Amino acid sequence: MGIKTYKPTTPSRRHMTSSDHAEITKKTPERKLVVRIKNHAGRNNQGKITCRHHGGGAKKKYRIIDFKRNDKDGMSAKVIGIEYDPNRSANIALICYEDGIKRYILAPLGLTDGMKVMSGPEAEIRVGNCLPLENIPIGAEIHNIELLPGKGGQMVRSAGTVAQLMAKEGKYATIKLPSGEMRMVPIACRATIGTIGNIDHNLIVIGKAGRKRHMGIRPTVRGSVMNPNDHPHGGGEGRAPIGRPGPCTPWGKPALGYKTRKKKKASNRLIVRRRDGRAIS
Repeated sequence: MGIKTYKPTTPSRRHMTSSDHAEITKKTPERKLVVRIKNHAGRNNQGKITCRHHGGGAKKKYRIIDFKRNDKDGMSAKVIGIEYDPNRSANIALICYEDGIKRYILAPLGLTDGMKVMSGPEAEIRVGNCLPLENIPIGAEIHNIELLPGKGGQMVRSAGTVAQLMAKEGKYATIKLPSGEMRMVPIACRATIGTIGNIDHNLIVIGKAGRKRHMGIRPTVRGSVMNPNDHPHGGGEGRAPIGRPGPCTPWGKPALGYKTRKKKKASNRLIVRRRDGRAIS
């Protein structure tokens, strides 16, 4: 994959970049694996905005991704094509099993048309294969990791991300996540071998506001330019400071660096080291 630049025909075009989609080999999605997705524009069932800055955007359909990969164990599948998915940063791969069933999976780096993938405990340690952590050697690079056996992959699913299996002891395996966090996961959980593709995704420069609107993201107004009755940061003459001990949300709650994770969360015991390097006692 590469990054495509543009001639500076307008000020917004000057620095805009996009993916050249060199990995993409299939243009249209598989009809049976897409469903309609309704745009709620950040509103709940009462019509009230509960998630700000959502709305508009290009119409798109959701691609049904097989995150579990546990019902075709021991059966090989052939990669038909690599596709673009508007719902995620990673590309997806269409695979066809020996019995003719087609599925979408996250496309790892190096997976190309015609390659074979397999899931199950007896699968080889090869890019695109999915197997339990107890069958993966220590040091292997993995993605699409389950947190609970059979629930489906929840961690390490973004473009260019990869985790590493660090150790296995008893019922748990220790994994180093892309953030640097060290976490224990049940050894019966599954993961896929390899790094997620589309690795240059983080180098894309949006370039203009309209391109964000196409993504369904509406403008964000800074609190410091509002009036005092609209935001705790608002008011004052010119560029006024916050005027509080720390930054706040529009509703007066702490923001920007305030830790919101529950201190008594049950899964805290599974975190060996935080992403900031602190060890958990």
